Amino acid sequence: MSYASIIVAVDPGEQAAPRVTLAAHLARRLDARLIGVAAWGPDYPRGFGETSVPTGYGVEEIRQKALDELKSAEEAFRLAAEPAEQTEWRSELMETVTFLAEQSRAADIVVVGRQGTNDRPHLVAAVSPGNALMAVGKPVLVVPRGVERLSASRVVVAWKNTMQSRRAISDAMPFLKLAEAVQVVQVTDDGDRTELDDVVAYLGLHGVKAAGILKASNGGGTAETLLDATEGFGADLIVSGAFGYSRLREWFFGGVTRNLLDHSPICCLMSH
Repeated sequence: MSYASIIVAVDPGEQAAPRVTLAAHLARRLDARLIGVAAWGPDYPRGFGETSVPTGYGVEEIRQKALDELKSAEEAFRLAAEPAEQTEWRSELMETVTFLAEQSRAADIVVVGRQGTNDRPHLVAAVSPGNALMAVGKPVLVVPRGVERLSASRVVVAWKNTMQSRRAISDAMPFLKLAEAVQVVQVTDDGDRTELDDVVAYLGLHGVKAAGILKASNGGGTAETLLDATEGFGADLIVSGAFGYSRLREWFFGGVTRNLLDHSPICCLMSH
């Protein structure tokens, strides 16, 4: 298994270029196609109740502004995607995540940017990582601000025996097989290694050099313990399941996915 086709979400913001560069280098390394995707649903004026907005009331200006933004996104993509050998561009005037989800049919993995605190995008055309995870049905590679290279030579797998974690390991297999070292980390106060040893043995059957580590919570929570383990291991990629609880619950009460999306300084490959 490999990634033969990669989608990267593009917006007119300044953080798009490093993200596209990362995706382009990844595509070149894997001999994969790279597709840039952008969309913007113009915020046309609306009337109140049964009233309507007169035809032409600023509509064309709003539409043209959206087209201009998409053109800027395309220019940024084509410039930053130069390392990739096979590239395509797709854009549309429609809701951003809806369009990204539709286009994800053409890719093995979707690359998005981490937009800021609590998963709230600051640009109309930007893609929220949380929304992408819930919508695309493919593994999502979340890239922090300013990161433009991913070696994935050392990878941490965040293990919890959930459907999302099991799927994430399968989805990340191309990275795991290329890695020089993989550390499977289970955060628990229980010393039972049964699950961990099973996962390590499974990865070994696929030729993945992995070791299993049990970590007790450091008092700051599971995500903080994982990030500490990742820093200590020198990894630049975390593989994790996403939203094992409902996303609404994580939004209000916190959770591992939300904390990783908000605070991880390195790339996270997540599956829901």
